[in-house]
Amino acid sequence: MTAARRCVFTILMFLLLAGQALASQVTHHRFHSEALGRDYPYTLYLPDGYHDSGLDYPVIYLLHGSFGSDRDWVTRGALKEIADRMIRQGRIPPAVIVMPGSQSWWVDGHNEAARTAFLEDLLPHVEEVWRVVPKREWRGIAGLSAGGYGTINFVLERPELFVAAAALSPASYYPLPPANSTAREHAAFLTPDNRFDADLWQRLNYPAHLDSYLAQDYVVPLYLSAGNRDVFDAVGHARRLQAALEVHQPGQVPLEVLSGGHTWRVWRASLGPALAFMSRYLQPPLSGEAVR
Repeated sequence: MTAARRCVFTILMFLLLAGQALASQVTHHRFHSEALGRDYPYTLYLPDGYHDSGLDYPVIYLLHGSFGSDRDWVTRGALKEIADRMIRQGRIPPAVIVMPGSQSWWVDGHNEAARTAFLEDLLPHVEEVWRVVPKREWRGIAGLSAGGYGTINFVLERPELFVAAAALSPASYYPLPPANSTAREHAAFLTPDNRFDADLWQRLNYPAHLDSYLAQDYVVPLYLSAGNRDVFDAVGHARRLQAALEVHQPGQVPLEVLSGGHTWRVWRASLGPALAFMSRYLQPPLSGEAVR
């Protein structure tokens, strides 16, 4: 082998080994949920170096949409590729990203206690099993469509838990979901005789939490996005929410309108800006000794 080829080979091997050393990891997990009475699935993104760093990380909970699963953000949303790139570029800090699975709209609906399971089972489980900092300043939450609806409800009801949030095409429809929304056919909102429960929707939707949120001191900066051709008028509903929150947190409820509909194309395009927005407020990883 010539000296030139040896040099090229050495460089290639260095790059290959460096890539392996810096590889992130996506895995799938389950644990028993008392609230659900069954196993709770979630997909987990661990950043480059998690296993060797000795650090405790910020954590972002990323919620899927109606009739979705914990794997959607990885298989359809390019989560791993986008997070890897943004961490490598220094645009977001290394973070653990938890993508839970729900058979509901992240509410205690007619089919399951998804809200209770998320708050009382999933969050404590993650903070016990994985190296994340169990404090508000290290927790973010985001979601798409029904997951955006869940995100908004969680941060308005429990603002002491999350330092920042993002809702992509949030299905937080007011006063009721449009006729073409899957909320009207989802078991979470269907009565035993298969009718859409409008009263339950209104009891659980974000306006029910708005007055108490506006009356307290916590502020949860919230990034909103939606497509300009969204068939559910997500832009209009997001603007209504933005106007309601702007008094409490001026300049901290940006709304980005993208070209597109209620589709993964829009959500993939929104994910990077959403992560970057939340990262302005999330604290960076800490030494495990400092946390304990």
